[in-house]
Amino acid sequence: MSDIALAFLSAGFGAGIAVIGGAYGIGRLASAAMQGIARQPEAAGDIRGAMIITAAMIEGVALLALVICFLLSLKTPAV
Repeated sequence: MSDIALAFLSAGFGAGIAVIGGAYGIGRLASAAMQGIARQPEAAGDIRGAMIITAAMIEGVALLALVICFLLSLKTPAV
């Protein structure tokens, strides 16, 4: 397998792992938020606000990882 093909394959695996990790993190976050709201309904607004901000941060990290994988795949030297 050539170096370029291996670089693209690695970038694809890295992007896939980043997306799976972000989705898993947001799923766990939503689960914990729903449990918290079920236990304490009067704090639903505060929990929801914190959940949205945290989900955006997780999604931002996943998006950054995707951009880095994409840039690394473009940085491979042409042989």
